[in-house]
Amino acid sequence: MPAIGITGGVSTGKTTFCNCLQELVPGAKFFNADRSARELADGDPEVQEAIRQAFGPDIYSADGHLNRAQLRAIVFQDAVQKGVLEQILHPRIRRQWSAEARTYRSSSDFFFADIPLLYETGGETLCDFVVVVACSPEIQRQRLLGRSRSNVAQLSKLRSKQQQVGNLLHQSLADEMIRSQMPLSDKITRAHHVVWNNDGQAILATQARALAALWRREP
Repeated sequence: MPAIGITGGVSTGKTTFCNCLQELVPGAKFFNADRSARELADGDPEVQEAIRQAFGPDIYSADGHLNRAQLRAIVFQDAVQKGVLEQILHPRIRRQWSAEARTYRSSSDFFFADIPLLYETGGETLCDFVVVVACSPEIQRQRLLGRSRSNVAQLSKLRSKQQQVGNLLHQSLADEMIRSQMPLSDKITRAHHVVWNNDGQAILATQARALAALWRREP
């Protein structure tokens, strides 16, 4: 079975699409880059020390818990700091999922890699197919605002223009988060398959079913 990369933009529905695939192909192996990043930041002493060195000792609490809201606020505002964090995490994540992809390439089961920054890190070269999960800019923004109120509040505290308050500020910060990634239109042009997630999970599941059937027929 092929190794299939799944990517898209923030809040376009990658996780929901993967959940649909898990129901359709329960024997498949899934790698989740966000989960791997959390595990590294929480459990790898080398990674933890690198994060402390880069972002200050207070980025972890006294009992060793990473202040993710603070870290997210820093990297979404500063491209240099974002690059520093990516250099700590992404090579390790790439080694993990590329090793799993090689292991499962000769398997009779599907291998799916949910990698938000797949194209940004060159990970598409390890995939037989890439699926981009996309939606309209308006829906993407609405979903991001709906799920990230606490993140937006943390970002607001760190902005210099404290007089900007309310929903307009939230929208501005959501736009910053979206712009921090490769444009979704660029990912769409490079994808083997594009899944549209404007219309709910039932439509998304229908597209997942069609793609799974197509991949099973591939030589």
